[in-house]
Amino acid sequence: MALLRQCNVEFPGLNNSGCRTGRPVLNHQARSLVFRAAALLPAFALASVATVSARAETMSGALVRAYGTNPDLNQERAGVRAQDENIPRATSAYRPTVTATGQYGYSNLSLREPGSVLGVAGGFRYQASTDTGNLGITATETIFNGNRNFNGVRQAESNVLGSRETLRNTEQTVLQNGATAYMDVLRDTAILDLRKNNIIVLEEQLRQTRDRFNVGEVTRTDVAQAASSLASARSDYFTAQANLQTSIANYHQVIGVDPTHLDPARSVEILLPPTLGQAINVAIAQHPEVQAALHQVDSAELQVKLVEGELMPTVSIAGQVTQNYNYTGETGFRLFNGTILGEVSVPIYTGGEVDARVRQAKELLSQAELQADLQRTQVRSSVVSNWGLLDSAKAVIVSDQAAVKAAEIALEGVREEARVGQRTTLDVLNAQQTLLNARVSLVSAQRDRVVASYATLAAVGELSADTLGLDVVRYDPTVHFNQVKDKWIGLRTPDGR
Repeated sequence: MALLRQCNVEFPGLNNSGCRTGRPVLNHQARSLVFRAAALLPAFALASVATVSARAETMSGALVRAYGTNPDLNQERAGVRAQDENIPRATSAYRPTVTATGQYGYSNLSLREPGSVLGVAGGFRYQASTDTGNLGITATETIFNGNRNFNGVRQAESNVLGSRETLRNTEQTVLQNGATAYMDVLRDTAILDLRKNNIIVLEEQLRQTRDRFNVGEVTRTDVAQAASSLASARSDYFTAQANLQTSIANYHQVIGVDPTHLDPARSVEILLPPTLGQAINVAIAQHPEVQAALHQVDSAELQVKLVEGELMPTVSIAGQVTQNYNYTGETGFRLFNGTILGEVSVPIYTGGEVDARVRQAKELLSQAELQADLQRTQVRSSVVSNWGLLDSAKAVIVSDQAAVKAAEIALEGVREEARVGQRTTLDVLNAQQTLLNARVSLVSAQRDRVVASYATLAAVGELSADTLGLDVVRYDPTVHFNQVKDKWIGLRTPDGR
């Protein structure tokens, strides 16, 4: 189902009253052509009366732009890269820590012995100054600490996988918002065109009503009714213009540029599972929010093991070498010391603090499990809801198409009856308004069908650049992960910062 061509989001040639400059003079045949042309606008697509440029933007092109430049998506990618660094942080616990120390200073030694006993003159005095210093290296390696190193690495991996699912969900949200913004611009542009054409027809209706009033065929009431309808049409036009500007702003926020020429867009319901039951099963099995919640369960389970590991013995080995220069202030006196020690630390009682954190971690694990169940329920509800909205939009389109066709026939009949005096001007105006409302409703229903198809695909968990076949370089989070997971040293990120 294609949505209509939108030419420009700006409409030159309109004066401040919302009408085309100049007053068109339309006979009955011309008026019929105007309404027939307008009737074609929402038939199967939201089309503009102007010719679309060869450089028109497509839905795929807009989503490609959003995929590459949307700030919300890019900041989420940066968050995943930051999460990757928790892997080398966790694996660092397996590696030794090495510390070098050095000291340098000035030492002054002054020794004085007073005269000897019995008043005999004499005594002893010694004074020396030296530069003292030492260099040392200490290395420590943890042999066993209750499997906290192993579980810490596994927890970091679960968190990385969970962040990737969060990124996948953000990608879905951005693509869905991009499709919605695209369709909103198309819808509001088509509605603005309908409102504009309605003003043209009502201006002509008012002119003819005044002409008939001047020759006594209608009353002043008919003229007032025609003038009132024209004023209301202009008010509706200004409202439609404001709605379009809002949609343009939303489009810029998601896509990154203002829309100029938008091509028709079609529903993506062909990419959905064939039945609602299958869609629910797929969503529960693979929706990124469900997967992220399951990874959170894994992380919470490992947190329990990490805290329990604090109650187990810790075995480590430490080695130290120290070289002292001018030791104890004696010039040339050097001392070398080398030490290697094994240490076992067994917690006996921690005041109950670790025990409390174990119980707390277990409760948080239960919460994570309940949150995963809640996510499954929410995902199922979202699939059912959006599936219903899609079916409803398709049914509304069929009804609105029938309503537009019937309103066109009714308007033509009322006009003919008004020409022979069997209908009033108010009847004609009411019939015109009914037709306009039906066309606006059809335009909205067509937009709703496309938007609902994207929303349903997102609810199933399959709205992605791959599924849509977007011509874009895919962002692969494993590239950065593989670049940093085994890094032992280095301050620069893989991109050189």
